[in-house]
Amino acid sequence: MDDNNLVIGNLNKHFKKIAIPASIGFLFNTLFNVVDTYFAGYLGTDAIAGMSISFPIFFLLLAISMGIGNSATALSAIAIGKKDQVLLHQYTKNSLFLGLIIGLLIPLITPFFIKDLFALAGAEGTVLKIGLDYTNTILYGTIFFVMNYVINGFLNAQGNTKPFRNFLIIGFFLNILLDPLFVLGFWFIPKMGVIGIALATVIVQGIGTLYLTVSVLRSKAFKIELYREASIKLKTIKELLSQAIPSTLSTATIALGVFIINYFVLRYGGSDTVAAYGVSMRIEQIALIPTIGLNIAVLSIVGQSFGAKSIDRIRETRNKGTMYGVFIMIIGTIIIVPFAPYFISFFDSSPEVVRAGSIYLRIEAIAFTTYVILNVNVSVLQGIKKPKFTIVIGIYRQIFPFIIFFFLGTTLALGIYGVWWGIVIINWSAVFIIFLYTNYELRKLKKASL
Repeated sequence: MDDNNLVIGNLNKHFKKIAIPASIGFLFNTLFNVVDTYFAGYLGTDAIAGMSISFPIFFLLLAISMGIGNSATALSAIAIGKKDQVLLHQYTKNSLFLGLIIGLLIPLITPFFIKDLFALAGAEGTVLKIGLDYTNTILYGTIFFVMNYVINGFLNAQGNTKPFRNFLIIGFFLNILLDPLFVLGFWFIPKMGVIGIALATVIVQGIGTLYLTVSVLRSKAFKIELYREASIKLKTIKELLSQAIPSTLSTATIALGVFIINYFVLRYGGSDTVAAYGVSMRIEQIALIPTIGLNIAVLSIVGQSFGAKSIDRIRETRNKGTMYGVFIMIIGTIIIVPFAPYFISFFDSSPEVVRAGSIYLRIEAIAFTTYVILNVNVSVLQGIKKPKFTIVIGIYRQIFPFIIFFFLGTTLALGIYGVWWGIVIINWSAVFIIFLYTNYELRKLKKASL
């Protein structure tokens, strides 16, 4: 059997082959950020604060990169499912061109507004300077961030997540070496502070681009002669953007959602509760790491199945991905709920933070599985070229909280509990909406195939 063909063969084996390497890779990516935070802490509170204010820009960069990468994955997988190698290389060439243009435009545009944005967030003095130094250095590597996700999209479409896993693991260990080297200085290398942290990240990303490029050149699906014959076409670029923009906007709304949640948490709970929410978010993200690979597997398999017009395979993939994800999150819930205070205290031992964080995690546990169900259905919609609804669900999840939090927290006088229960209500209602919509789209596909 062709290892790249995800339309046939045992689904369990395909999920295992795709999801496990991807999840391991993102675990090391999380650890990469922990290393950066550690060395920023070594430099002092201002360094951590300076890096923290760069979050909106950095998150936007990741959202754009992931959006184009998801677009490349979905459309390339569809082409593989159709067994159309010419179309596959057309998507590959145009997605790389699109990534190149965006990777060059972002660092040219952002310097015009980045200082005002940071000042609007309240940054000033040393914190503002550190934030600008870190962010401007990161922006030099924009082209590498974008291209890595684009190149990986071609590999994901084949069900091959090992190269990206290898890059993230290697990048983690390189970062352990480069961070102290650039932050503290050594021999002819001067002390660079947070600029050194950013520079280490850029270098790692650049090495990743080279490694992933070699991986594509060596992959079975890539044919250099077909790539050369492919041309840059406006129609193909538009098709890629029609997939990338909804994915990017859906991801970008998360930053807005966090801002809204922080506003109400600060209003009802104070700074200790904000800190508790921030720590709890880290714990949730760690718990969700195993499910990231599931999302990639669902998108890859569904994309190929859509290209091959195998609607039953799409339904089976959706069900299987949901089942695996829910099982993983139930285990996570069983671990997190009783030991919540211990996990919180690992990051912050303040009694108020531990108490507030434990309450949040134990209420939020009711919604842990919603993240899996939402992401699986989003991947299905991307795989069948119906990504626009993900913007609707993203806006609903991030904007509607403003209404529900005020109603529960102020009108019903639940205070901070109104925020925690509001998150649960919003997530489960979003699951209900996207589940019904995905069913509707799959029924339409089934009728069209008869």
